[in-house]
Amino acid sequence: MISFNYETDFLLDGEIQFSDWISRVILSENKKEGDINYIFCDDDYILEINKQYLDHDYYTDIISFDYSIGNELNGDIFVSIDRVKENATDFNTTFDEELKRVIIHGILHYCGYKDKSDEDEALMRSKEDEKTNMFHVEH
Repeated sequence: MISFNYETDFLLDGEIQFSDWISRVILSENKKEGDINYIFCDDDYILEINKQYLDHDYYTDIISFDYSIGNELNGDIFVSIDRVKENATDFNTTFDEELKRVIIHGILHYCGYKDKSDEDEALMRSKEDEKTNMFHVEH
């Protein structure tokens, strides 16, 4: 089950469409959907998560905690709406497109994709594009 939680005044428009899309992405990677919680927050909230659990003292757009068991994806995905807005400006894209990229980024990590090396990051970006395009096919 995919759930959306809010620690900021942002509300995701079209939760059902997003949930359906995320489910299709999971199936497209031959994985099973478990319990996936999205927590939308602001910079201060995600900074505290980053410090407390990862010992990192910087802002980030997404932090994902993977609790997957075998092929069943489970986890908590924290998304900083402040970072998504700034990234959209920096990357010359819309807020909605950047939000979709970040939302699916966490799922791709759960599917085993990495982004630490240049090669891994290129594959991750390609997968983000592929999976983001799946949103448009249905809507």
